[in-house]
Amino acid sequence: CQCYHFSVSRAGFVLAGGKSSRMGRDKALLPFRGGALAGYAAATVAAAAGSVILIGDPQKYGHLGYTVLPDRKPGAGPVGGIESALSYTAADWNLVLACDMPGISAEFLRGLMDAAERAGADALAPAGPSGRLEPLCAVYHRRCRETLGRALEAGVRKVTDALAGLEVARLAVDDAACFENLNTPEEWARYYDR
Repeated sequence: CQCYHFSVSRAGFVLAGGKSSRMGRDKALLPFRGGALAGYAAATVAAAAGSVILIGDPQKYGHLGYTVLPDRKPGAGPVGGIESALSYTAADWNLVLACDMPGISAEFLRGLMDAAERAGADALAPAGPSGRLEPLCAVYHRRCRETLGRALEAGVRKVTDALAGLEVARLAVDDAACFENLNTPEEWARYYDR
């Protein structure tokens, strides 16, 4: 019997390049647990994936202590951020998290990566009770890059639309509270006061 030992490579990315227009200030730099929200997200992703890179403006986020690479298509929204991550990566499986989901744990993200490798699809995204996919807390195989690049060129800005034509596995999650993202000062105040 011949045994083959190989490891599937993993990488983690945090998207920090958004406009934060409804928040009125940069969400990535909101104070959270002794640091910035994006720094907390980066530490969580690094614990789950073994590495982390922020996608955003290196001048804005370089002081957080993590590698920051620029969004290759600024202004293209999260599709552009994910495409940038997949352009930079050398790993097969890439965990992508928006910087404004403070309820996510490293344990959950590790489970997400394990599930993605087992599913063998192009991408894996969790879905809460509503059935709505959470593409900004998902795992993408680097082979998704071409499809996302074509979607960007066609002007597609909604992540779920950009994934059309790819096999996206879903992981059912009972409680969608961990995916709560912070878009307005009111949402931030509710979360911050907990």
